[in-house]
Amino acid sequence: MAANAFDTEITETAEALIGPWRRPRQMLQAQTYDAHASIHDDATAQKLGFKGGTIEGPTHFSQFAPLGERLWGRAWFETGCLSAHYRSVCYEGEEVQAIQSKPLPATRQCQIQMVKRDGTEVLRGTASVGEPHAATALEARLGELKPLADPVILRDVKVAQTSRRQTVRMAFDQIMGDLYPFSLRQKLAVITENSPYYSGTDNPWRKPVIPMEMLSVLFQYRSKDDPLPAKGPAVGLFADQEIRLVQGPLFVDEDYEVEREVVALSGSRRTESAWAKTRVFDKAGTMVATMLLNMATLKESYAPYEDEYRRLYGAGG
Repeated sequence: MAANAFDTEITETAEALIGPWRRPRQMLQAQTYDAHASIHDDATAQKLGFKGGTIEGPTHFSQFAPLGERLWGRAWFETGCLSAHYRSVCYEGEEVQAIQSKPLPATRQCQIQMVKRDGTEVLRGTASVGEPHAATALEARLGELKPLADPVILRDVKVAQTSRRQTVRMAFDQIMGDLYPFSLRQKLAVITENSPYYSGTDNPWRKPVIPMEMLSVLFQYRSKDDPLPAKGPAVGLFADQEIRLVQGPLFVDEDYEVEREVVALSGSRRTESAWAKTRVFDKAGTMVATMLLNMATLKESYAPYEDEYRRLYGAGG
């Protein structure tokens, strides 16, 4: 008899499942990329107008796991999908709550939202299992994007660029590199919603399961070994993210292969964004998961941005 997946206290209404208030932990203070600190470092974040180092977006995915499992049971771990647009940053010490609407009859997709105590929306999107026969939040968002105009930081990045395949693995005590300077065991000590499924074999698959928020870490683990030709140094942040299990779960101590493809380029007043689709394969070559990630780079964090814009386009950026 497998253990219960979660003991999280869930409030159920006629329309939604609501998780408890949680204070996620920030574990990326020591993160570096391109030989500099990231937006999760207090000093770097403050220079860019943030209050301090921000909590990484997929950290919040853990709070939706008990809600997805309550709705869909085992299918959540095997074909679950979270598709989210990050609306505002969250800092360590702030309380946040996950809210998941109930799907309409005969459907397998519903709306999700995370809020702070003061009502600030941290993220919004969709949760689903299997093939929901409806566009996820980010599939819909991709269809509405305007192409990036006058790129500077991303001027050498092209849609359809694909990385070489890389082998990745996550062990309990493996430090996941400069991008993720901590181990799965350290994460499980502070994760907002822990589960016996994550640390042992008392589950339907008889293997420790990698939590959805840590799939983001696994999929990005070697991304800097074959980076996009973006200009830098510059500071980026996750603006949109979707993780979809196709034939899950994914397991601790197993090898997987990942490849990335640029599927869109977009921009805003403050950012240039590269949207990458990561496809993940098991050792038999079966695609087991995908991730869609919008890495938005802050224009103001790239020192020569204005000068290069004028050189390229003849006017202020």
